[in-house]
Amino acid sequence: MTRPTRAGPARRRSPRQAEQRALWLFLVPSLVMIGCVLLVPFAYAIGLSFTDFTLGSEATSFVGLENYGELLVEERFWTSLTRTIAIVSSAVALEFCLGLAIAFGLWKLRFGAQPLLTLFFIPFVITPAVAALFLKWMFMGRFGLISGTLIGLGIFPPDFLGDPAWARVTVVLADAWQFTPFMILTLYAGLNTVDDSLIEAARIDGAGNRTILFRVMLPNLKFLILFILAIRFMDAFRFFDTIYVLTAGGPGTATETITMYTYALAFRFLEVGKASALGVISLAVVALITALMTAALFRGRNRGDA
Repeated sequence: MTRPTRAGPARRRSPRQAEQRALWLFLVPSLVMIGCVLLVPFAYAIGLSFTDFTLGSEATSFVGLENYGELLVEERFWTSLTRTIAIVSSAVALEFCLGLAIAFGLWKLRFGAQPLLTLFFIPFVITPAVAALFLKWMFMGRFGLISGTLIGLGIFPPDFLGDPAWARVTVVLADAWQFTPFMILTLYAGLNTVDDSLIEAARIDGAGNRTILFRVMLPNLKFLILFILAIRFMDAFRFFDTIYVLTAGGPGTATETITMYTYALAFRFLEVGKASALGVISLAVVALITALMTAALFRGRNRGDA
């Protein structure tokens, strides 16, 4: 009786290995594009962050970690970072709550959910700068649509864009107006994936809509919810165009986010090296927060599999 050789299994695996190697060839164009569009500029920005490069200056020298050290001891940096986290957290939380409420309402509808979903999605497809111009016309003092309407009703409105506190509220509302449709669409699709037998069993036990939503549906969507919150947080952290059009970071620095501060360093103070360092720090902060959320996602998934 002869022993089976190892050549047989190797020969059986070789076509699959050849297929895998062939599939990698399809990734080459994408990898080259990513390298040219993403990695090369990123490496160049990291290189600039170690210099004192200033627009209009011919002399540039290597300063090491000096730019990072200056930023980490600046009060303006920590204030803008804290303000960014507060604005982003408020906007994403508002978008999630509104998106969940509207998505559940659409899920409950027997007819007309698809046309309403299309209407709700319209703000999301508008260019942020154009949407911000429209919102600025609505919120501008005295002559804006909201202020003019309130004045016509005998109510003296606040200065939505001129008062620091109201300016931050306006920025949050503007972001929520445009990106809540993303939450609506994603959560509505998720609600429709919940097993109907679980919902029917809950109804038989006398559960109401609130119990069905929070005790049956949301636990089944916890991984989806964490994923979309991570995606929205990463996207909202680079909040720039809407703030630039609405308030330009003002009044004063009331709505100056980390991206607005980066813009000011690079194109107002012309300190490109320092602005590059700030961009790298911002990326590190977003990457850290995203890594924590991703770790929580996979930890919960592994527990679920166990």
